[in-house]
Amino acid sequence: MSLKIAVIGAGAWGTALAISASRHAAGHQVQLWTRDAAAAKAMQSQRSNPRYLPNVDFPDTLQCTSSPDSELAPWAATHDLIVIGTPMSALRGMLLNLKEIQVPVAWLCKGFEAASEGVESGAMPHEVCQQVAPNLRSGALSGPSFALEVARAQPTALVAASAHQSVQQILVDAFHSPSLRVYANEDIVGVEVGGAVKNVLAIATGLSDGLNLGLNARAALITRGLSEMTRLGVALGAKSETFMGLSGLGDLVLTATGDLSRNRKVGMLLAQGMDLQQALQSLGHVAEGVYSARTVVKRAQALGVDMPISQGVLALLEGKLKPAEAVAALMGRGAKGEN
Repeated sequence: MSLKIAVIGAGAWGTALAISASRHAAGHQVQLWTRDAAAAKAMQSQRSNPRYLPNVDFPDTLQCTSSPDSELAPWAATHDLIVIGTPMSALRGMLLNLKEIQVPVAWLCKGFEAASEGVESGAMPHEVCQQVAPNLRSGALSGPSFALEVARAQPTALVAASAHQSVQQILVDAFHSPSLRVYANEDIVGVEVGGAVKNVLAIATGLSDGLNLGLNARAALITRGLSEMTRLGVALGAKSETFMGLSGLGDLVLTATGDLSRNRKVGMLLAQGMDLQQALQSLGHVAEGVYSARTVVKRAQALGVDMPISQGVLALLEGKLKPAEAVAALMGRGAKGEN
C-alpha cells in the first residue's frame, strides 16, 4: 500500500528515514520538510543532505519542502503519516502545532524534556503529547540505529511503539523493508525509557574507553547500566521484558560501543581533558544524553530508584567530578548482590 508520508525535520535521522521510505517497494510519496527554506531548496537541487549525511544520494522520488509554521498543520493534514524528526527540545512546539490533525503522528527523538520557561522538566515524548495534544493518534519509532547506516540501506531493526495498534501498523507499512525490519510494541513507556537512558549510559562507556579502562570495564558498565535502565522503566510502569529487546539492550549496546555514537564521543572527549562546552563544540551535533542526564537522575530520585552510573555521569557533566574521580566513585561502592 502506497502512503503519503511527511517527515518533519531534516537532521540526520529524519533525512535517513525519509530516504528509506522513499526506496520502499510500495512506492510511498515522501516529503522531507525543514523550516529553512534555503536548505530545502539546496537539498532539492543537490539531491543530498551534505551537512548531516554526506555522500548519500536522495532517491529520485524524495521531495524536499519548506513552509512557515502557520502553514505546517494544513500541509501535514494532507498526508497519511507524519514523522517528527526534530530534537526533543522542539517536540512540544511541534505537537502543539499539529494537535488538531487526524493523521497518525510518530516521533523519532529520544530523551526527557529539559526545563524551560513555563515547563517543568522530566517528561518523556509520549507524556509531552498527553499534555499538549492528547487527541492525537501517536507513537514512537525507536531502536538501535545509526542514521548513516539506515540511509545506506544497511540491515537495521526498529520498534514501532504506540498504545494505538493502528499507529503501530502504519509505521510497519511505511518503513518495513528488506533492509529495515520494524517490530510493533505497545509498551511505549519502556521503549522511551530505553531510548533516553541509553544515551546517558553511553557517555559513561565513552569515558571508560577514553580512559583506556579496558573491555571488562565496558562490559560491566553496559550490564549494570541495563539494570539501572530496567529499574527506572519498571518504576515508571514499563514492562521489564521490553528492556531485553531492541529499544533496551539493543540500543544500549549500539550507542555504548559504536564509533558513530555522539554520546559515547562526548564521554571520550571528556576523558581526554576537554570540558563539556569544548566537547559539544567539537561534536557539532546534538548529544541527547547531555541534556537528559539531569532529568533521568531527578525522576529516579523521585521514585527511589538507585542509578549510580547515571548519577556519576551527571556529576561529571556538571563539573562536580573529574573523569578519574567519577570512575573511582563507581568502583568504590560497597559490595552487594547482583539482583
